[in-house]
Amino acid sequence: MFVDRVKIHIKGGNGGNGMVSFYRAKYITHGGPDGGDGGRGGDVIFVGDNSMNTLMDFRYKRSFKAENGQDGGKLNCFGKSGESVIIKVPVGTIIREANSNKIMADITKAGEQKVIIKGGKGGKGNQHFATPTRQAPRYAERGQTAKEYDVILELKLIADVGLIGFPNVGKSTILSMVTNANPKIANYHFTTLAPNLGVVQSRIGENFVLADIPGLVEGASEGVGLGHEFLRHVERTKVFIHVVDAAALEGDDPVENFRKINQELSEYNTELLKRPQVIAANKTDIPEAQQNVIRLKETYEKEGYQVFPISAATNKGLDEMLEAVAKILKEYPEDIIFEKEYEEYQEIEIDREPFTIEVFDDNYYVVTGTGVEKMIGYTNIDTEKGFAFFQRYLREKGIIEALEEKGIQEGDTVKIYGLEFDYYK
Repeated sequence: MFVDRVKIHIKGGNGGNGMVSFYRAKYITHGGPDGGDGGRGGDVIFVGDNSMNTLMDFRYKRSFKAENGQDGGKLNCFGKSGESVIIKVPVGTIIREANSNKIMADITKAGEQKVIIKGGKGGKGNQHFATPTRQAPRYAERGQTAKEYDVILELKLIADVGLIGFPNVGKSTILSMVTNANPKIANYHFTTLAPNLGVVQSRIGENFVLADIPGLVEGASEGVGLGHEFLRHVERTKVFIHVVDAAALEGDDPVENFRKINQELSEYNTELLKRPQVIAANKTDIPEAQQNVIRLKETYEKEGYQVFPISAATNKGLDEMLEAVAKILKEYPEDIIFEKEYEEYQEIEIDREPFTIEVFDDNYYVVTGTGVEKMIGYTNIDTEKGFAFFQRYLREKGIIEALEEKGIQEGDTVKIYGLEFDYYK
């Protein structure tokens, strides 16, 4: 089964907690602090894999979590770092953040690695907090909580040449005749419900990959039928072989059908019409096709399109058409822009992360925000030093000022996630 879009959940490993420990040995009853640091959490890494051509594996496993770092130990022993989770995806996979739909990574090469989530940092052990005046600190830092996301994996096939056209015009037959692919073929609409790939053994140049893009229909650019799913795979194709039914067996006009499909390409992404196209006038073994071949040439050759009368069923004209396509590929620029411009996903810097304050019953203030949540996650509020850092954070980030603007009075209650405290100046 061909699967080209799935939603999964990914989470990095949390950092291990720092250790509170004091050196103990025979005849030494008051040794100094020797608590070790926590280990770093594992990363979430995506890797392009040439042996995969579908996202089907992700239908059965949809959650991936890196290993947490281990807590620090006594005698200044560091905790072990967590193992990263490596997720293999087909080349051509785009990774989107599900809520914003912005692109986090685009895997376009085999072996390419993208770190989507970095593991949380390990917390520092109490050895780091010793000072001349505080020689026995009884607190350590918590490990940092790693991020987690719902992400959408979207596969766009990467091919040199794409076969496009209405359903039932012979694209799958052409693919089966010129490559080693074995697509399902039958004489009814939408036999092909997923793209098929094959390699053409070119006689004049290097071999190239040919993709049979499932039949498009009018309205495909607006999502009619499976329009968006099919058009997605057109975007990364360098050259199009536009197949039309010259015999008009379905009663359609091949001249108009060519124009209709190009209109759908233009409405989906105007850049697609800048790709080279050749017209494959198929089914010319049927006598009725000859007049339409003449019409196609009269209409489109003056616009710069080459028209090749072919018969996929009898192999007629295929070599000449493939030779022309191979020449186009040989002269093709390497710096082609395959995508319409997109907005990349950017992490919000902690210093600028927003927060919100809600007031209940005039004296109960609830503060929420990503940055505040992270700060609570890696700060030990129960210790003197941790609470001092907590107070400083609230003031530096403008949270105290915002609470005062909301009208907070001494003795009112503030809640920040699981923590509640009374406000005093």
